[in-house]
Amino acid sequence: MSGETAMHLRLGVNIDHVATIRNARGGDHPDPVRAAEAAAAAGADGITAHLREDRRHIRDHDIDRLMGENRLPLNLEMAATEEMLAIALRHKPHAVCIVPERREEVTTEGGLDAAGQHNHLVPYVKRLADAGIRVSLFINPDIRQLEAACALGAPVVELHTGAYAHAVDSCDAARYEAELARIADGAREGFALGLEVHAGHGLTFDNVTPIAALAELRELNIGHFLVGEAIFGGFDSTIRRMRALMDKARADALGSRIA
Repeated sequence: MSGETAMHLRLGVNIDHVATIRNARGGDHPDPVRAAEAAAAAGADGITAHLREDRRHIRDHDIDRLMGENRLPLNLEMAATEEMLAIALRHKPHAVCIVPERREEVTTEGGLDAAGQHNHLVPYVKRLADAGIRVSLFINPDIRQLEAACALGAPVVELHTGAYAHAVDSCDAARYEAELARIADGAREGFALGLEVHAGHGLTFDNVTPIAALAELRELNIGHFLVGEAIFGGFDSTIRRMRALMDKARADALGSRIA
């Protein structure tokens, strides 16, 4: 593994819930694009936005503006539908992460079943890739799903860390160790398969360090926690603190391997 791979862990800031707050009252405030600008200034490496079918947070005009005004790479999260495919092909963001989506869910509840939905996903992955868009699949850390991602030709996977985050909150040590091991095994297996491996969902100041220490991971995508914590500490300082925790975890892990 190269030194660049081992050291730098990219931070993608998800700005969906800035739009959630805006939509609670209508109007234009707070502005998700301004949040993207602030994230860039604070050390983020990319911006993530999930355009849902029901437009509950990010809306079409947000994507228009993010493509025109945002200076960081845009990772567009979307379901595998013809409507979303057309939007992605029109805008051509840096990356598209295909996620599972149910209208009644509060947030994404699990990973995409890439293995079970192989035939459905094939044309979406191909058409996005043919357009020069980096394709990622949001999956659970499971070897079957990782192998399915390879078979589909997706170069990137994002491992769902929600179960890990819940395990941390449960204060159940055995559950925590098991879920962390699942993420670590998934990261290693994905890397061995030639995939670029990302992770995200439910990551906070308190639980990010063990995940950031995994050398096979190239990127973490974090949103809800950062937006919520910004109420108390400000968006800039919140992102900078997360960036610092990630960097320290990666440097400490590298130092322990060298020692």
